Amino acid sequence: MPSTPLVLLAHAAATLYMVGLIWFVQVVHYPLFSRVGADGFVPYAAAHGVLTTWVVGPPMVLELVTAVWLALHPPPAVNPLVPWVGLALVAALWLSTFFLQVPLHESLRSGFQPDVWRRLVVTNLLRTALWTGRGGLILFVLWRAMTRREC
Repeated sequence: MPSTPLVLLAHAAATLYMVGLIWFVQVVHYPLFSRVGADGFVPYAAAHGVLTTWVVGPPMVLELVTAVWLALHPPPAVNPLVPWVGLALVAALWLSTFFLQVPLHESLRSGFQPDVWRRLVVTNLLRTALWTGRGGLILFVLWRAMTRREC
C-alpha cells in the first residue's frame, strides 16, 4: 500500500501539470484552431484527438486515482473534508470533459465550425477555473502537510 506522502506528491504533480496544460490550451491552443484552415482542419482534428489523449489521459487518470485515495486516507494535518472537495472538483472536471468538450471535439472532426469552436473555447473556461482551483487546493494541502512538526 502506498504511503500518503508518495500519493500526495503524485497527486500534486498530476494536478499542477494539468493546471499548466489547461491554461496553455485555453490561451494558446484552442484559439489557434481558427487558423488551421478549412483544407487541413479535418486531419488536424483527427490527429489532435489521438495525440491529446496521450498527453492528458495518464495525468487525468493519476489525478483521479490519487484523489480517491487521498479522500479515503487524508493527510494527518489536513481537514478530512478538503480531499473530498478536491475529489468533487475532479468529478466535475471529468463530467465537463466527457459531456461538454469531447462532444464539441467530435463535432469539429467533420470540419471547422466557428460556432462549435466558440462553444469549445467558452466551455473550456469551466475546466480552466476548476483546475486552477484544484491547483490552489493541492498547494494548500501540501503546505499543511509540510508545516507539520514531524516534517
